[in-house]
Amino acid sequence: MAAFEIHRVTRLDLAFTPWRWPFADARRQEIDAHFETCRIKTPQLWNGKILLARNPVFAGDCFRAQYFETDFASFLAWRDWGFPDATVFNGFGAGALRGCDGAFVLGEMAAHTANAGKIYFPAGTPDLNDLKGDTVDIDGSVTREVEEETGLTPSHYRAVSYWECIVVGRLIALIRILDSELTGDMLRYRIEVSLARQELPELAAMYVVRDRRDLNAAMPNYMTAFLEAQFA
Repeated sequence: MAAFEIHRVTRLDLAFTPWRWPFADARRQEIDAHFETCRIKTPQLWNGKILLARNPVFAGDCFRAQYFETDFASFLAWRDWGFPDATVFNGFGAGALRGCDGAFVLGEMAAHTANAGKIYFPAGTPDLNDLKGDTVDIDGSVTREVEEETGLTPSHYRAVSYWECIVVGRLIALIRILDSELTGDMLRYRIEVSLARQELPELAAMYVVRDRRDLNAAMPNYMTAFLEAQFA
């Protein structure tokens, strides 16, 4: 596994600051060509506006960063080409659904998504819907992603007061544990019922993770790092 850091914080100070990304400007033609190639394999990909970030700082119980707007095609190329611009990072929120028996529930991304086959918590790179004035609302982003992917709303869980920030390379996963009154198996069943009602669900399958033996290679390194720490 790549080297990682875990920071627990209780406050997020995430400012939105307009900024032009030199990488996206300089390699525009290559980026557009790469995106068209990706769309041949996955036609449902959409080049919408997203938010990436710069200047991450952990100070006491607070995480600070500056977010800027870019397009999904630029993000996808940057990711697929091995993060050539090291001054930028993907700082996204994730909702760690945890049953009352301590088991975590994860989803496998469907074939029509950009992360097909990967297994992780409901998550997503923030976009313009997650802006509140000049602030990026990661808490709201997590709530939205959880509902979109699983059908669960805040009435189905209780969010803990802190964030586990997993730093792996040019990625910072801002993970908030969401505690349910249901067991892991019951939580998985409830989500599966919701997925069956969706016309084009983002998740193809659900997994219950109770200990290290349930980890597998389809889980990104930040997920493995988080779960290993939870089960330590």
